[in-house]
Amino acid sequence: MSTAQSAVVIDDLVMRYGDKTAVDGLSLVVPTGTITSVLGPNGAGKTTTLETCEGYRRAQGGRVEVLGLDPHRDRRELLPRLGVMLQSGGAWSGVRADEMLRHVASLHAHPLDVEMLHDRLGLAECGRTPYRRLSGGQQQRLGLAMALVGRPELVFVDEPTAGMDPQARRTTWELLEELRADGVTVVLTTHHMDEAERLSDLVHIIDHGRVIASGRPAELTSSTRTATVRLVVTRPVTDDVVAALASDLGSSTEVRLLDETSILITGPADSTTLGRVARWCEEHDVVPLSLALGQRTLEDVFIELTGREIEQ
Repeated sequence: MSTAQSAVVIDDLVMRYGDKTAVDGLSLVVPTGTITSVLGPNGAGKTTTLETCEGYRRAQGGRVEVLGLDPHRDRRELLPRLGVMLQSGGAWSGVRADEMLRHVASLHAHPLDVEMLHDRLGLAECGRTPYRRLSGGQQQRLGLAMALVGRPELVFVDEPTAGMDPQARRTTWELLEELRADGVTVVLTTHHMDEAERLSDLVHIIDHGRVIASGRPAELTSSTRTATVRLVVTRPVTDDVVAALASDLGSSTEVRLLDETSILITGPADSTTLGRVARWCEEHDVVPLSLALGQRTLEDVFIELTGREIEQ
């Protein structure tokens, strides 16, 4: 993809903190007009990478280009075109929510209508509440409104739905999708893999300061060779019994006990796997409550690639 078609281009970025290399030759592209997720375990280097894109840090090695500009050298020119939603903070502790949003709006030449953002994000009910007294979900909604009020071409959103109830979460998803439809580029970081899978046109998974996988969610989760079997049984099973199933299925199949009655099996997508699972149930007097064959989720892929659970 050419630079002209890309809102963000990172080429061989290197960032260090003393003797520690936080970002180690990382390269990725964010296409214009997309929702692109940057995912990774804590400590993977994603925060440093995005702070460099936002102009808070200067690249120590490699190249970073945002909307055709150097985000550190050209920060004054770039800032009016960016929106940044932090995971936490960004507002004064004692300021009222409505006052904070109107202040940020006043800093822009052509801000969005504040009342519209109030209505869309459910902020009217808490407009007179000091920031420190807002719930976590309300703080996130205010943070998103502050990032969007300036009509940015590119917006970075960090954990946009953390602490939100299901309705607010759905509304936020719809708003991000509307931004994309209007040509705004969204860079999303989240620990909610269902959120990334639902919203993203492109996903970059990073670990140890490098990109380890990139693609559309469907590309990352699809496989002609691998499937998941989710087995739910009527009574608790022990680790020893599950180990017997793993031994029977062989080294090409992974078996994980999700809870005491739910087992996730990831392996070859063929009838042999199902047959062995059925035979194991019979031999160990295990009665299946449900047996579902499905495609891997983005969470499955994340754990498979990083070897780490997602930390909420």
